[in-house]
Amino acid sequence: MKKIIQKGAEAEIDLVDGKIIKNRIKKSYRIPELDEKIRKLRTRSEAKILEKASKIIDVPKIISSDEKTKKITMEFIDGKKLSEHLNNFSLEKQKEICKKIGENIGKIHEKWIIHGDLTTSNMILKDDKIFFIDFGLGSISQRFEDMAVDLHLLKEALEAKHFQHWEILFEQVLKGYKKSHNSEKVLTQFKKVEKRGRYKEQY
Repeated sequence: MKKIIQKGAEAEIDLVDGKIIKNRIKKSYRIPELDEKIRKLRTRSEAKILEKASKIIDVPKIISSDEKTKKITMEFIDGKKLSEHLNNFSLEKQKEICKKIGENIGKIHEKWIIHGDLTTSNMILKDDKIFFIDFGLGSISQRFEDMAVDLHLLKEALEAKHFQHWEILFEQVLKGYKKSHNSEKVLTQFKKVEKRGRYKEQY
């Protein structure tokens, strides 16, 4: 039995027989040959990034990846999506979770993995483990700028979804992140990204 979990611009996520199937959908506005190539490359890229990330942090395990059908089949993480549940925990528990999130981001950044869409919607809590999901916009990059943008995206997500304590929570994210080797360089770049954001808001 198929249940549609999410239907986005990029892909449809289905739950089928206890497994998640991510299906990259055709784009009618693109030249068919180009669309085929883009979807194939993105399927391959996401599978590789997930495979690499699985050796470092908790992510859904890949069961199969098919570039022809543009589908990735992976395990279903039956836990609590943090975008919906983080606010329900005590502040101490929220802080503990956010510190762990920061540590996880630091670990993948050390291996040059950029998530590309770091929000609490892409994090699931199960058995006190935090699973990062949806690496569809992910990439491999050694640019500190890209790592800083990852952190900036999470800060914006906390501010929007968890506004009651977002500053305290982001402080904990940074506390966890500082355990990583490159944190100083990334956080220097992060300040520049933040300044650019504030400058844009003024105009």
